[in-house]
Amino acid sequence: MFANLKAQAPDKILALLGEYKGDTRQGKIDLGVGVYRDPTGVTPVMRAVRQAERQIWEAETTKTYTGLAGEPAYLQAMSRLVLADDQQPERTAALATVGGTGAVRQALELARLGNPDLTVHVSDPTWPNHLSILKFMGLPFAEYRYFDDATRGVDFDGMMADLGRAQAGDLVLLHGCCHNPTGANLTTDQWSEIADLLDRTGAVPLIDLAYQGFGDGLEPDAAGTRLIASRAPEVLIAASCSKNFGIYRERTGVLLARVGDPASRDLAQGTMNFLNRQNYSFPPDHGARVVQTILDDAALRADWVAELEEVRQTMLGLREQLAQELRDLTGTDRFDFIARHRGMFSRLGATPEQVARLKDEFAVYMVGDSRLNIAGLNRQTVPVLARAIVEVGI
Repeated sequence: MFANLKAQAPDKILALLGEYKGDTRQGKIDLGVGVYRDPTGVTPVMRAVRQAERQIWEAETTKTYTGLAGEPAYLQAMSRLVLADDQQPERTAALATVGGTGAVRQALELARLGNPDLTVHVSDPTWPNHLSILKFMGLPFAEYRYFDDATRGVDFDGMMADLGRAQAGDLVLLHGCCHNPTGANLTTDQWSEIADLLDRTGAVPLIDLAYQGFGDGLEPDAAGTRLIASRAPEVLIAASCSKNFGIYRERTGVLLARVGDPASRDLAQGTMNFLNRQNYSFPPDHGARVVQTILDDAALRADWVAELEEVRQTMLGLREQLAQELRDLTGTDRFDFIARHRGMFSRLGATPEQVARLKDEFAVYMVGDSRLNIAGLNRQTVPVLARAIVEVGI
């Protein structure tokens, strides 16, 4: 049997990480893997997370299973974080998932059960794992224009034209904030126009909210998601706690399904529970309990928000420093888009050949499409990267 297996294509980002680890040059820079690192190069455990874990360790009396959908307190806390005052529990089903990736996968499974003939519309470009999951599931998908290589901003006219072809019952996959891999975000007015378009076409939005708090702040980063949820009759939201709580390895996520009425909500909830049972049965609880403990404790939440804001400001400072270094070196403002982008990523618009030169000549590692992880930099490496960018002629 196993001799008949076919070799799978390696994940490009993980393969790049392997190359980086094998590089013996001093001063090498890893801008590929999408995790936050502080100025010392460490992905820290947040203060509130440590304190919450202490509280849980001291109070926990059992390791028995949680519910199929996860702990209600966690689901309620995450619903409040994502949707604020517009939770509408009578219309909103919720599911604890294995990370944000698990939430995306369960959302696609749920949508397929609801409409086996759907097409999933995804941005060009998008997070590579979106496409990998869609292909593995055999789901038809269509790409819509998103990134303008000339302006390094959103090609909104192209996006709207392409999404205008979506059919009723199709799924439109949107990035809630901090678009991965480009860093180019939609404005509030553009979110509103997308809501109008979804209303006209009858397509259902699936919002991947992986970076809430990394862009313009916790509340602004959820504004587009909340706007869509308030206006669309049906919406799916896949949210991750990996980045904003720094608990990558705990694999903590949530899927929210806003539907038309209480009866549909009960049906959606039962189906989501069934999907958990088929995929991994009961969801993991430790990360979820950490998140719930922080969100439900005023002091812990305040400390978490403060540290998350430090993380956000650090990335904004690196963006502004890199844009300024490039302005000084080139005498132009053509790299100012880096300061305008939000989140961990920006797409430089470099060719694969230029990206290869950055790696070969300067030990600067980034993904082949020129996505760079801003959080992989620090104040000392920003000038090094800026000079390398100029040297390779980007």
